[in-house]
Order: sequence, then structure tokens, then C-alpha cells
Amino acid sequence: MLDWIQHLMQSMGYIGIALLMCLENVFPPIPSELIMPLAGFTASRGDLTFVGVVIAGTVGSVLGALPLYYIGKVVGEERLVKWADKYGAWLTVSGDEIRKADDWFDRHGHKMVLFVRLVPGVRSLISIPAGISGMPLPKFLLYTSIGTALWSTLLASLGLLLGEHYERVEQYLGPATYLILGGLLLYIVVSVIRRRRRQK
Repeated sequence: MLDWIQHLMQSMGYIGIALLMCLENVFPPIPSELIMPLAGFTASRGDLTFVGVVIAGTVGSVLGALPLYYIGKVVGEERLVKWADKYGAWLTVSGDEIRKADDWFDRHGHKMVLFVRLVPGVRSLISIPAGISGMPLPKFLLYTSIGTALWSTLLASLGLLLGEHYERVEQYLGPATYLILGGLLLYIVVSVIRRRRRQK
């Protein structure tokens, strides 16, 4: 993986960074925690500029968020509600609950599009509920651009500071990703158990 990322970045420069960050949103096994620190390290050697690296990472990440946004938009609230009413009983999810969740996203979730971009492991997934809720595309692009610019700047800066040891960024953030995903999974399991107990 690392050799492929290095080769693509060396051969394609900024376009390679943008392409990698675009793919990272769609294929999570390609980690931004490795791409952007390597790009920052490359900038520290003078092969690329730091600003160019951040812009390329941001543009690629925003482009990669669009397919997930449109998947959510195609599915839409009504289709999801119908699916939940028909098949959601085993997950104890009803159409009414999906409507309530969607209403909450309409009121508060737009800010989450920005903040979740800074959370390893789930940062790309927020595009789906944004699409489902019908979040206006200009607002989605604005919040996504701000969040991904901050994330790209942070990771590239760490790569700049760590130099040849840029791989440590992924080593440190990797466990954090698993903790976050594990916490979300635990929350879902506990929520399902509680709901089933209330139903009984």
C-alpha cells in the first residue's frame, strides 16, 4: 500500500495527492492518515509546496465525498422510511424514527458535516445522511471543504514536522480510529438492546 501511494504521488504530484484523497473517501482501506503526512514530508523536501499539498488534498477529498452524498440523495428519506417499515423490525428501527432522525439532521446535522470530517474512521460516512436529508449541495460543499481543509492541513503539518517518520501519524491515529468505530458499534448494540427491552 505504502509503495503504491509513494509511487503515485512521486509520478503525478498534486494530481496524485488529489486522486488518492478522492479514493480514500470511497475506499477506506486507503488511509488519509498516510497520504497527507507523506505529502507533507514531500513538501518539506521541496519537491512540492505545502499550500499546494493542502489544496490538492482538500480538492480530492471533496470530490470523493460527492459519490456518497449522491448515493444518500438517490436513496432519500421516503425510500428509507419504506424500507424500515417493511424490513427494519429486526434492527428495531421504524420509519417514524428515521423521520425524526432526518428532522434532527435538518436542524443540527449540517454542522456535523464539518466536524465529523475531523474524526478518523467515520469522516467520509457523514456524506450519506447529508444526501438522505436533502442537504443543499452548496452548503454541503462549503462545510465539507472547510472540514477537509482543516484535516488536510493538520495531517500535512504533522508530516512536515515528523519528516522521515511521517508514518507514525497513521500508527497513532490508527488505534483512535478503531476506538471510535468500536464506540459507535457499542452504542448501536446498546440502543438495540434497550429498545427491545422496552418493547417487551
